[in-house]
Amino acid sequence: MRIAIFTDTYAPEINGVALTLERYVTHLEKQGIAYRLFVPSTKWPATTTEKIKQSTSIPFLLYSNCRLALPNPSYINHVLDDFKPTLIHVATPFSLGLAGLKYGKKHQIPMVASYHTHFDDYLDYYHLAALKKWAWKYVNWFHRSFEKIYVPSQSTKEKLLLKQFHQDIEVWGRGVNHDFYCPLKRSEDFFKRNYQIKENNILLYVGRVAPEKDIDIVLETFYSLPETLKKDTHLVIVGDGPLYRSLSEAHNEQITWTGFIKGEELAQIYASSDLFLFPSPTETFGNVILEALASGLPVIGANAGGVQHLVLDGITGFLCEPRNIDQFVERTTSLLENRLLHASFSIAARQFAETQSWDEIFDQLIDSFNEVLRQRELTLC
Repeated sequence: MRIAIFTDTYAPEINGVALTLERYVTHLEKQGIAYRLFVPSTKWPATTTEKIKQSTSIPFLLYSNCRLALPNPSYINHVLDDFKPTLIHVATPFSLGLAGLKYGKKHQIPMVASYHTHFDDYLDYYHLAALKKWAWKYVNWFHRSFEKIYVPSQSTKEKLLLKQFHQDIEVWGRGVNHDFYCPLKRSEDFFKRNYQIKENNILLYVGRVAPEKDIDIVLETFYSLPETLKKDTHLVIVGDGPLYRSLSEAHNEQITWTGFIKGEELAQIYASSDLFLFPSPTETFGNVILEALASGLPVIGANAGGVQHLVLDGITGFLCEPRNIDQFVERTTSLLENRLLHASFSIAARQFAETQSWDEIFDQLIDSFNEVLRQRELTLC
């Protein structure tokens, strides 16, 4: 198997797709599977290696955290002609994805795609709902030629099937490094020592600070806690994004905005917190939820999208109606006040996360790739 992978987002960009693909490539390396990865550059001039090929890119106008690649078709053709891929995997439906699609169709190479993001849901948050119809038309057209589509969750699969998106859709889930994210990294004085936080209860949000994440619900939940509880509670928001500057300047009493953090410090932040808030209804999965659960954090999230498959309601956390402040406040209050319930949820959260193995998930993906290749051979026979 020789895989050519095309994606319009990759490390060091910080989002679930980029981080998943980085782990995916690491797994291919470990298994000795040959690949070429086509990604946008993050600086000028673009730099490439034998296996990772960067295309010149510019900031995306509507979302400066993302890059818009300007691929060179002749260069990509040269690389692929030399590499001779047996499978093309397209991870995003933009400029680099189009380059992969075009090459695969021209050379009749088996192609698969992964669908990671409900862009139609995002349009509502950026006042572009009028473009939804055209967005779906394009996404449907783009994925028509692939032999299989991989999605992160069952709810994503069901949504696409309802839209008659593709006849062969398979769930490709996500895992978590539960050795790295674990409750043993909890430190009772971590926030006091590193952030001068004196309150005893720590509410945590980790993710992009962007409209589609419903950050306003995180803030409103905190502000609406009973006063006796709120005075000993601190909200910590980890992440960056288009709303970071305006929100961090407007909301800072008993709220700490850390900006982007990764590595050991992030693992300690998870483990040293008490409760994870994640109200986003637009997720196809929700990698940060698995990281929180692995750290022993009960999660209060929106009963929508991929989140509903990760939070076991009443066992590892609570699921709330999207944007229902009263429910978010009630569930948050109950877990902060009832320490026995909190402890039970914390243990169950860790136990669930331990069942989510990256290696097993990637092995299943490779097995599925092999089946795609076998089916193509049978078709040709």
